[in-house]
Amino acid sequence: MALRTCSRRAALALALLAFGVISPVTASVASAAGTTKPEIGLSGEAARRLLSAYDHTYKLRETVPLYANKVGPFHNPSETYQYYDLPFCEPVDGKVSKREDLGEVLEGDRMSSTPYSVPFRVDRDNESLCHRTLGAKDLKRFRKAVKDDYYFQMYYDDLPIWGFIGKIEKILKPGAPEMRYYLFTHVHFDIAYNGDRVIEINVSTDPLRTVDITDEHSVDVEFSYSVKWKETHIPFDRRMEKYSRYSFLPQHLEIHWFSIVNSCVTVLLLTGFLATILMRVLKNDFLKYTRDDDAAEEAEETGWKYIHGDVFRFPRHVSLFCAVIGTGTQLFAMVLFVFVLALVGVFYPYNRGALLTACIVLYALTAGIAGYVAANNYRLMGGQNWVRNVLLTGFLFCGPMFIVFSFLNTVAIAYRSTAALPFGTICVIIVIWALVTFPLTVLGGIAGKNAKGEFNAPCRTTKYPREIPALPWYRSTIPQMVMAGFLPFSAIFIE
Repeated sequence: MALRTCSRRAALALALLAFGVISPVTASVASAAGTTKPEIGLSGEAARRLLSAYDHTYKLRETVPLYANKVGPFHNPSETYQYYDLPFCEPVDGKVSKREDLGEVLEGDRMSSTPYSVPFRVDRDNESLCHRTLGAKDLKRFRKAVKDDYYFQMYYDDLPIWGFIGKIEKILKPGAPEMRYYLFTHVHFDIAYNGDRVIEINVSTDPLRTVDITDEHSVDVEFSYSVKWKETHIPFDRRMEKYSRYSFLPQHLEIHWFSIVNSCVTVLLLTGFLATILMRVLKNDFLKYTRDDDAAEEAEETGWKYIHGDVFRFPRHVSLFCAVIGTGTQLFAMVLFVFVLALVGVFYPYNRGALLTACIVLYALTAGIAGYVAANNYRLMGGQNWVRNVLLTGFLFCGPMFIVFSFLNTVAIAYRSTAALPFGTICVIIVIWALVTFPLTVLGGIAGKNAKGEFNAPCRTTKYPREIPALPWYRSTIPQMVMAGFLPFSAIFIE
């Protein structure tokens, strides 16, 4: 066991050295520990702290990283802002941003160091954090946050914690009631440990230690905190279970297994019944219309038989049709792989950004499926310009998505939301698409173009297309799309 732990730590150090993140991470950990000067190299003490944070093992009085993440209205968890957009207490030596991976940035996490000092198994009682004089501008921002029921989010040893910024009290007076806004100035941490690991943490605010910020133009505020440690027998590998049972936020990850199984069984049963009926009714008709004689044409045709010779006629826009099939197959394969990863336990509650990272990586790696399916169908349908078909397949999903993303990201930047992606992250995603997704799409297109096989329709296609009469407005394309998508959208929206 000791040899395995040593090997794992050595591999972590080599990986950090290879990716060049030793210095930034060391600086962030040192800043959280109260060190005023970031270290350029990886000293023995810094390496021990870094590896302890990775293994989540700490010694008595050892500093445990506590990061402030974001703030936002409680009833709209998708609207989040950086923690220090509000005038909270900052570290004496300046706040330091934590180095985050791609998934954390996509999730909107923007973690920074805090002035809180919460060493392992060290109780604190009424510890002063800072004294601040809040001006009119600062009070206005806090009042808006309290009015909108803002919460804050922090991470202690990778465990998320939430708390409210203030409260509103309604004072009944003759005429109209008066609303008073109060700012919480004291935070209490209840932390549970098992051996040398942190198991659980809860944060609470003292409703009796508040400051009235309703009408003041300037007020002196002292922010403080306290810490209480207690021992628990919950093992470390079960410390995330409580986050799967409930969440502080109104929207959280909850898998409705009964609804999913019920929907799947219903769809399978209906599909099986429909397929059985169709195969029994249409079996003889399929045999009759695949014959080469003219007996079928002499028989009286009714219902669907009018267009049986046009069902497998190639569409007008063959390249677009094949690109849609290829892109849909890729997305279907990506969703299946995500489900497999979820079933094996890769995604657990508040595993920050793991799902989004997996989606981006799987989409890039399954691009060859889209190229192969699109090019192969394009060849079977008699297409000649396979290069244009592959290019269309590569841009069909990414192009519109990039346009929508650009608009939403611009709005997020205008409102200074953490949902806005930094320029560097956008460049990373573009590089992944240019170096992985697009080349795999081209390679899949080449393989699909050179694949063997012919298109064999189950029934004979007539030489000339049958004239289709005019349809009423409710049977046109747009109304049919709305009606077809209403049922699945309703089910998804309700869930």
